[in-house]
Amino acid sequence: MKQSRTRRLRDEGDELRERQELAAALDKYNQALEEAPCKCSLIAQRSELYTSMQNYQQALHDADVVCQNKPLWPKGHYVKAKALYGLGRTEEALKEFLYCVALNPEWSSMKKEAQKIMCEMFFPAFENVHDSLTAPFCNRPSNTRLKPVFLSSINARSTVEDGSNAGCSKDTVFRLKTPSQESDFLRNTDSSASHPALDLYCEDNKKSLGAILSSLPGDNLKRKLSSDLKDLQSLDVPNKIPKKDDPVLPESSIATASSGVPAILVEASDFECSLCMRLFYEPVTTPCGHTFCLKCLERCLDHNPYCPLCKEKLSEFLASRTYKKTVLTEELIVRYLPEELSERKKIYEEEMKELSNLNKDVPIFVCTMAFPTIPCPLHVFEPRYRLMIRRCMETGTKQFGMCLADELKGFADYGCMLEIRDVKFFPDGRSVVDTVGVRRFRVLSHGQRDGYNTANIEYLEDKKVEGPEYEELVCLHNSVYDQAVAWFTSLKDDMKAQILSHFGSMPGKEPEPQSNPSGPAWHWWLLAVLPLENKAQLAILAMTTLKERLIAIRRVLIFVTHKRSR
Repeated sequence: MKQSRTRRLRDEGDELRERQELAAALDKYNQALEEAPCKCSLIAQRSELYTSMQNYQQALHDADVVCQNKPLWPKGHYVKAKALYGLGRTEEALKEFLYCVALNPEWSSMKKEAQKIMCEMFFPAFENVHDSLTAPFCNRPSNTRLKPVFLSSINARSTVEDGSNAGCSKDTVFRLKTPSQESDFLRNTDSSASHPALDLYCEDNKKSLGAILSSLPGDNLKRKLSSDLKDLQSLDVPNKIPKKDDPVLPESSIATASSGVPAILVEASDFECSLCMRLFYEPVTTPCGHTFCLKCLERCLDHNPYCPLCKEKLSEFLASRTYKKTVLTEELIVRYLPEELSERKKIYEEEMKELSNLNKDVPIFVCTMAFPTIPCPLHVFEPRYRLMIRRCMETGTKQFGMCLADELKGFADYGCMLEIRDVKFFPDGRSVVDTVGVRRFRVLSHGQRDGYNTANIEYLEDKKVEGPEYEELVCLHNSVYDQAVAWFTSLKDDMKAQILSHFGSMPGKEPEPQSNPSGPAWHWWLLAVLPLENKAQLAILAMTTLKERLIAIRRVLIFVTHKRSR
């Protein structure tokens, strides 16, 4: 009985609305809602009626109620869009229309509504647009996104072609290619041609639309975004551009590419990274829809695994490191901003060249002792070292210095260069870096870059000997090697196992002890495993003759052997 009365009141309201008796229709809808206060379809109808009565605030209130109760119902977003448009909130209205298209791609009339608002935002000179396209909106204030210089050029052109400022003829603003087309600038037909400015707008706002849709329930909404934007791009706005022989707009200001977007509409600031405030270089887009320079995004993720703008968690994205360039953004920059891109690329290459120098401002990891040929696994978790390791990989050198800490200078005057063999990333941004010692160096000066230490260095090489000195060196080399093997063999099994698991097996004796500038690999392995303090190890590392190091190692072996025998 209650449902029947509700249906009857709504039908009566519909009839009164058709007869334009809006006040009486509103009364019927109110009575129906008293019977069924939670019926969303009734609230949506009343919102439409309020819009017809130009009571946009009340219409928006009803529309909000519908959207809250049925967030995936296209009709709710439609009535909200109409109310917002009535209030002059054009961009918000466009977002709601885009909701509708995303939720129901087959709603062709809704695509036209979105198209009309886009046309108003891009082309406010409605007196030059066909009446059938702009009739519902001719009384609304325009909200243009066109650059002021472009608008002034259009106005100037209108004066030249028409001879006055009072009115505009059919061919002002944009002339068509043939005289038969002069009567229409934008045709309200079912053509699938899209206006390039509309294409650019849709692509430029793809990220923000993705963020909007992500706030709605339902996992399928983001997946639909790409196809729905393609539907929007098929709206029936023809591709019309100014002629190249235009008397006011210079030829250089008109894009000659097939897209037909006037180059004067594109500025470098339109493609500016919000982190470095420079032109995008290697732009990448996060799963939450925000675009940054690759290096800028990585540097932010060094500090925490969240999007710099919306704070959405990017742990999985960070762990996989599957960064892919945003092709559309890069193509637009290449096409419309070649000079700016060339300058940006030049700056980047200069930075990479500076970071690639392995003698000046070499990155220094201040941690532990490292030795040539010996593996040195590292657990990297500090943001400054994440940045340092990534830069070593980007430059292709894959090398950095390792030094002990020093209370006065910050780090020691001697160290060892490490080469990165592999990096394993974790979702929280940490990484395990597999490195191996390459060569020794002496620090000439200490410095810093972006939080981590740097140094100007010179590399150390052993002084080679010949003749009787060489023969004496070979005898000493063989003797200390045999002594080292005997010491290692005498160790307990559990201690042997620990050494082998961390440092690997002891390298074999080399036939030529001076073949390597830093000496044989086995004596560095031995120096790493002997129970010595870091300062003692550092002193031996800094020696520039193999004979000195072998003598020092022999003394240590004698000491530890006697100590164990007690």
